[in-house]
Amino acid sequence: MADSRSDPEHAGLRRAAFVADLLDDAVTLPVVGGVGLDPLLGLLPFAGDTVAALCSLYVVVEAWLAGVPRRTLALMLVYVGLDWAVGSVPLVGDLFDAVFRANRRNVRLFRRHVEGR
Repeated sequence: MADSRSDPEHAGLRRAAFVADLLDDAVTLPVVGGVGLDPLLGLLPFAGDTVAALCSLYVVVEAWLAGVPRRTLALMLVYVGLDWAVGSVPLVGDLFDAVFRANRRNVRLFRRHVEGR
């Protein structure tokens, strides 16, 4: 059995989790808690949410490279699309981004595949 540090699926999962942390939990703010670059980028109308969505696709690409099933990849894309669409709505979208955390959800789906669940 391969060491998890050298296993490409686990390496991809680690990279995806790193990106998800940046996008969903990068900064800790008083009262609010962990907030990532996604809701912060969302403060820039349209362009910020688009950049965040493109970064979110990295998690999906890593999952695809690791062999995650198409149905799961489709759900991951729905999460990214929902995050982009709702996140584009001024103010409400920024709150949604901070709470929904699409990237965390996608990493959980990816981890389930890697762990065989």
